[in-house]
Amino acid sequence: MPDAVELIRAKRDGSRLTPTEIRWLIGSYTSGGIADEQMSALLMAIYFQGLDVEELTAWTDAMISSGERLDLGGLTAPTTDKHSTGGVGDKVSLILAPLVASCGAAVPQLSGRGLGHTGGTLDKLESIRGWRATLSNAEILTVLRNAGCVICAAGDGLAPADRKLYALRDVTGTVESIPLIASSIMSKKIAEGTSSLVLDVKVGSGAFMRDIDSARNLAQTMVWLGNAAGVRSSALLTRMDQPLGRAVGNAVEVEEAVATLGGKGPADLVAVTLALAAEMLRLAGISADPAAALTDGRALASYRAMIAAQGGDPDAPLPVAKHTTVVAAATTGWLRTLDARAVGVAAWRLGAGRARKEDPVSASAGVICLAKPGDMVEAGQPVLELRGDDPGRFERALEALAGAIEVGAQPPDPADPVLERIVGQPPGLELVS
Repeated sequence: MPDAVELIRAKRDGSRLTPTEIRWLIGSYTSGGIADEQMSALLMAIYFQGLDVEELTAWTDAMISSGERLDLGGLTAPTTDKHSTGGVGDKVSLILAPLVASCGAAVPQLSGRGLGHTGGTLDKLESIRGWRATLSNAEILTVLRNAGCVICAAGDGLAPADRKLYALRDVTGTVESIPLIASSIMSKKIAEGTSSLVLDVKVGSGAFMRDIDSARNLAQTMVWLGNAAGVRSSALLTRMDQPLGRAVGNAVEVEEAVATLGGKGPADLVAVTLALAAEMLRLAGISADPAAALTDGRALASYRAMIAAQGGDPDAPLPVAKHTTVVAAATTGWLRTLDARAVGVAAWRLGAGRARKEDPVSASAGVICLAKPGDMVEAGQPVLELRGDDPGRFERALEALAGAIEVGAQPPDPADPVLERIVGQPPGLELVS
């Protein structure tokens, strides 16, 4: 039987771990045979030494094998999904799942909750009266058959090793390791059972990956893992230097998502959504025009069917904050910068996000971008509207926005929200953070 301390030393000193050793490590940690202290040391060794392709494949496979796989084989429509690495105002999943479903695919989207300045899809949808995030496997299949798409929490039986490792990485300073990020995301998505997957890897101040080289490395690694596991995979690198759309929060993002599904969304949000939809449909082998589905009512109908199938009332009024305040432009000119991270932190401090996974969130808190980069603003014109139920939170939210708005004499250069498309390139031999 392998020895945990010897394997920690081996990885610390730059040696490769064999697939057998990795399977033993993941299995023993999941079952409680390896202590958190020992796995913390191994994670730190991986953070500094990386994992090569064979190690990463074995690590991901072991996490998948730690639990069950969702069987989607009984569905007649081709299955496809999307995963985003997270951003500010990123309500794309709320639009994309029903949009792609309305074009003929089945979309099983297992989503998560927000942490820090990035929002969580489940938190947003829980703004809707009666909507349920937790479904059994049988309920997931029923919603997929009836509505064509489902957005819900991953069950406890899906990649349980990742749940333990994710919590440990969060408190040991090893979150930023690219092989650990890639294996965490892909183990859950592969176990989900989808036939194809598109990864939306955000780049910029409001993203987890702030520079394009790191984002590209992560995207290539995840695409390679998906394809190696038989899941047709590709990735788009998309901008996250300003909030996506105009709403940042929970209920306010649901409201904007519904407007977009009705053909009235902001241009940047529509562009990213349609690019991802086209990529998902391509991988699923479906020839359809997602833009038409946004304008002819099909996408909105799919959304309403999904919400109702999960116990929600799509006609129920969304929560509205009791208090508001605004941040105005200091001078007249072109709005050049609206820092995504600062806006995300402000929404978080208003109550829309959480510092720890167990913290509650406010459905009504958030920030509305009354102007976006490229708009002309007058001195004193409101640029941001802050919303919340607790007026005591506004001071710290406003502090987060110091320096977030830049107004200049020239407009910013036009920027396509989609930066690159990644297909099939193998990752580097050493996948270090």
